[in-house]
Amino acid sequence: MPEAGGATVRIASREEVSRLPRWSRAFAGGRKDHRYYELVEDTLTDGFRYSYLMVESGGDVRAIQPCFIVDQDLLGGISGFAKRCFDAVRRVWPRFMRARTLMVGCSAGEGRLDAGDMLDTALAGALADALPQLAREQSCVMVVLKEFPARYRAALACLGAAKFTRIPSMPMTKLALPYKNFDDYVRSKLSATTRATLRRKLRVCARAQPPVTLEVMHDARGIADEIHPLYLNVFARSALQFEKLTKEFLSEIGARMPDRTRFFVWRQGECAVAFALCLVDGENVYYEYVGFDYAVALKLHLYYRVFQDIIEWAIANGYREFYSGSLNYDPKWHLRQSLAPIDLYVRHISAPINAVFRRLLPLLEPTRVDPILPNFENYKELWG
Repeated sequence: MPEAGGATVRIASREEVSRLPRWSRAFAGGRKDHRYYELVEDTLTDGFRYSYLMVESGGDVRAIQPCFIVDQDLLGGISGFAKRCFDAVRRVWPRFMRARTLMVGCSAGEGRLDAGDMLDTALAGALADALPQLAREQSCVMVVLKEFPARYRAALACLGAAKFTRIPSMPMTKLALPYKNFDDYVRSKLSATTRATLRRKLRVCARAQPPVTLEVMHDARGIADEIHPLYLNVFARSALQFEKLTKEFLSEIGARMPDRTRFFVWRQGECAVAFALCLVDGENVYYEYVGFDYAVALKLHLYYRVFQDIIEWAIANGYREFYSGSLNYDPKWHLRQSLAPIDLYVRHISAPINAVFRRLLPLLEPTRVDPILPNFENYKELWG
């Protein structure tokens, strides 16, 4: 149990933290509160071992921070010739650049600090001091604070003194919604060329027979068997993969978090051809996961129909900002979304190896291989 600035940080089990009143208040007010972390632990078990960092001082639990252990591929962000070279090495040395890693945050989404009775800076300092030793105790060689939004950069700046390196992860995107409706957004925000292209693609979908219809619901337990294969279609095409949602996750999230969860399901006739899982948080709506029947989606340009319907619904229901997950940046750039940076904080537990690794990380970070990201006006914010 490492001591950090007068606080003790130790790893605790779900059973232990669930007995604490503080856990029921953890991450309160956010779209992913303690219920979401419990859901993830219960339904996304492939490759992850979950636990919790308990920060104690003066006999009191001051903060609880979720974490998990995963066998991390350090080359997941590279492509092209370099990837082919490393793949050749791995045919001889399968474990090359794979590392058992202690990750702080969430296996399905970005991380947050829940400092409880502490300031964010105090919690960050306690974690910075304690994490390398805790990683050693768990037989991990790497420590990563996974995908923390840029708003935490000031609080997490102390990690630099502890020899962590901050690098950008694949960013989310965002779009402010000061519009009367979707047509107002199209007229006000998009270029003439993009307007014409978007409207043409939406007309194709609007003329489809049978027509494409939309249903919005809180709970997908009755349709999880239908929509999970649609999600797997998208997952299989993704260039970067981390968590893989299960049917149980899709079935349970609305049951456990009905106040936060919105499922959008598009049907042609009786068949589900697309779905989107969104979470809501105050005045924000987050487009988290999507699924498509590509036999229909590509022909009818369903990506744009999905975007139109979610934006129209968000504006009609008073939401002021739309966030979308990472990847597939080309249409998001044309639709005039901006980047919402999220960061990784990375450290090897060996000081000599970490000194070398810090120089390599900018070459391994995932954003450098995406050709579209530099086109965004706020691209430089990724490094900040």
